[in-house]
Amino acid sequence: MDLHFKRMKSLSAGLMLSASLTAMAQADTIKFWTPEEQPERVAVQEKVAADFKAATGHEVEIIPVTETDLGTRATAAFAAGDLPDIIYHSIQFLLPWNEAGILDAGAASEVIEALGADTFASGPLGMAEVDGEYLSVPVDGWTQMIVYRKDLFEAAGLEPPTTFANIAAAIEKLHNPPETYGFVAATKIDETYMMQLIEHISLANGYSPINDDGSVNEDTEKLAEVIEFYKTIAEASPEGELFWEQSRELYFAGKAAMIIWSPFIMDELAGLRDSAPPTINDDPESRELAEKTGFVTTFAGPSNADGSAYADARYFGITNDANTEVAQEFVEFSLAQGYGDLLGMAPEGKFPIRKGDAEDANKFEKLWATLPVGVDRKAPLADIYPQDVIDNIVAGLVVGDRWGAKNGQLNAASKVINARIMSEVIRKHLDGEITADEAAAEIIEKHKAL
Repeated sequence: MDLHFKRMKSLSAGLMLSASLTAMAQADTIKFWTPEEQPERVAVQEKVAADFKAATGHEVEIIPVTETDLGTRATAAFAAGDLPDIIYHSIQFLLPWNEAGILDAGAASEVIEALGADTFASGPLGMAEVDGEYLSVPVDGWTQMIVYRKDLFEAAGLEPPTTFANIAAAIEKLHNPPETYGFVAATKIDETYMMQLIEHISLANGYSPINDDGSVNEDTEKLAEVIEFYKTIAEASPEGELFWEQSRELYFAGKAAMIIWSPFIMDELAGLRDSAPPTINDDPESRELAEKTGFVTTFAGPSNADGSAYADARYFGITNDANTEVAQEFVEFSLAQGYGDLLGMAPEGKFPIRKGDAEDANKFEKLWATLPVGVDRKAPLADIYPQDVIDNIVAGLVVGDRWGAKNGQLNAASKVINARIMSEVIRKHLDGEITADEAAAEIIEKHKAL
């Protein structure tokens, strides 16, 4: 090309060459939609794009899109034939976008095959699989956790809270209000937090409200066990309308033995965020509470001995309008050379779904543990928590699940979650208005009516 350019003598020939080069550049430019729109996170993604360009010559345009607008924007762009090449999206869009023709499952499957399916956590990978293909490429995720006072458990000779029975036994020994509450469970029915806890507990007991064929699950025995267990943890909680705020405040004050929370609590426990300091002592930057805390991601109910974990995952979806080869190349780059940068945007909430590569099966897990967390102060998770804690919270992704995710019923499950029928009826049981069996029957009938 350079030799040809030197031989160009006329202005018209130069203009023709310029137009040709512009066309080539446009062909090698792809668009990437991301809901990670905070300026510092956009800067990280732009760095990955710049590194990719330096390595390949291809350009990636990073386009922030507000997460609540992602669904409508994608639908409109698909109708206009103007989809981006890649969309960074949550689990809720996997099935709807596949059914609408937005996602190129073949392209995503080829990326996963190239990177090695066995290098990914099986939970999020399985949630993206339909008819032998992967709808999108899993990137990062997190698992909801039972956060508990490990020091109190050890002093009382208690087993970790890995089962309904162990949790009930711990409540029996540790519940001593108002000094210490055995648990702080959600009771405010119009808060999403209560439904998150219900889903987590239901998964642990092997109950999903939706069957594989989309019908309502009428297993009243499993459902009643979930309802009775919820009453156990609610009765060990303070009175009042409780949601996430009270659970964190009481745990941080040293007045709760157990709560259920997302991993975004991990940096706060260590005094790294001024807006949510631990108050167990007079030092808001103290790591005392972090040192006394244990985490359980997978726990089991009486009807599900293997247990389960509540997981949230994010994916790179390659669209059917994409420059497929370049999009695939960027996704592969992002989950290899650029992976540390992406996870580093918020390591406490971005667990590595890709664990390692062919050379080191735990390469990215080890890298992740060294990434700094925190807001007002920074420290790697590995400097705050012991290795067994790090291993445990990442392992939850292996068995991570959500209602409807593995049986293709995410849409139906979303209707159940949004209706909050389970929250309302379980609250009636907590208030003594109906029995657990009556609550189970009412929930099932109301789910049928949705």
